[in-house]
Amino acid sequence: MNKISIIGAGMTGATTAHWLAEREIADLVLVDIVEGMPQGKSLDMLEAMPIIGKDVEIVGANDYAATRGSDIIIITAGLARKPGMSRDDLLSKNAEIVGPAATETLKHSPDAIFIVLTNPLDTMAYLTLKKTGLPRERVVGQAGILDSARMRAFVAKETGVSVENINCYVLGGHGDEMVPLTRHSNVAGIPLKEYLPADKLEAIVARTRKGGGEIVNLLKTGSAYYAPSVACTQMAEAILKDKHLIVPCAAYMNGEYGLKDMFFGVPVMLGRKGIEKIIEYKLDEDEKAMFEKSAGAVKETHEALKKLVEF
Repeated sequence: MNKISIIGAGMTGATTAHWLAEREIADLVLVDIVEGMPQGKSLDMLEAMPIIGKDVEIVGANDYAATRGSDIIIITAGLARKPGMSRDDLLSKNAEIVGPAATETLKHSPDAIFIVLTNPLDTMAYLTLKKTGLPRERVVGQAGILDSARMRAFVAKETGVSVENINCYVLGGHGDEMVPLTRHSNVAGIPLKEYLPADKLEAIVARTRKGGGEIVNLLKTGSAYYAPSVACTQMAEAILKDKHLIVPCAAYMNGEYGLKDMFFGVPVMLGRKGIEKIIEYKLDEDEKAMFEKSAGAVKETHEALKKLVEF
């Protein structure tokens, strides 16, 4: 059986374990610094397995030794956003959590692929890559699947069409400057621009960009966890099953889209080695301008990280 370790057993980490357990694709380890909490959640989940008829081992731990031999490490640990906070506000606190989580788990699982979810997403993925020294294929950030799913949900609500018929692609940094590619998005093959009036489409784009903040403001004491965690699950499944699935993820750029030495949301093909390739869309002038604006915002956060942390 494959093994997946989830670092951080809060709402996002535990919900990721929940989605993964249902798919019966790996044994699971939940790690958290809070004593008893990952053990309690994992035991509760383990006791649910007979009801859904899944044979999955689920273990909770307060140390990294339990993660030994993991195929995938999912990092969700860190502070959640509160109302009025940007993802970048979390930078220094979450860097102190993610850096050690990456280096310590790598000691126990030298062949693991890392999926990073902690915000600010692109920069925490960059930190993970630099701290571990891994090849870029083995560190990937979850962002675009979530942002694209939010957009798909809003389009479905507006059109009354099944979400299965709706394809949306949101690229760029995981922040307010993300890039919803309306020209490449469609309803059963019909471009969104032809299917929806311009004002309705613009409203959906704006709501997508602020999608995380909308939930933070409603919850008041945390941030989204159902959709982000199932997005991580989809990525883990694509890797373990060697699916060659093309989804938007944060990947380390090495010249693609004219970007270098940074993580950025682009379409990637996921398989057993992690990132198999980066797909490059031909962008029009408007899309290029949005890309550059988003890249500028991500670079700023990367530069802020470099002042805080030594690689």
